[in-house]
Amino acid sequence: MAVNEDRSTRHLPLQDRLDIAELLARYCFALDDRDWGLLEQVFTEDAAAEYGLAGHPRGLPAIVEVVRASLEPLDASQHFVGTSLVEATGAGEAKGRTYLIAQHIRHGTPGGDLYTIAGTYVDRFVRTRDGWRIANRHLTHTWTQGNPAVLASHRTRPGAQ
Repeated sequence: MAVNEDRSTRHLPLQDRLDIAELLARYCFALDDRDWGLLEQVFTEDAAAEYGLAGHPRGLPAIVEVVRASLEPLDASQHFVGTSLVEATGAGEAKGRTYLIAQHIRHGTPGGDLYTIAGTYVDRFVRTRDGWRIANRHLTHTWTQGNPAVLASHRTRPGAQ
């Protein structure tokens, strides 16, 4: 930050910070509860996401399809978001970086049932008439642990026909 930059232009009111924190939590619950409709309360209709190998969907229906295809074959997942920095970038806009850890379980996967991903979401938030939404999300993986085959989309569940 430049020495003369006014930090007050980057601060969000407390209620906006709380609303964005709730938005980030809502995303995690939507994924782990497989509540795909709840993602309408997370992303803008024209949102874009970059999920690495899982894909780069554009638009809410494409984002839903990517996360659905990744998570529905699992027995369980649990997404944790934690340390988060959010700052205003303009009227009704903000950017943020948030750490995440996501655990994925598929019982009976050769090589192990658990795959954990840790990384950072870099988001662009916009305030809509329905509240804050994610307009752009970029996932950067920091580390992984376990068996990546747990998330392999080409596998079928053991015993499935």
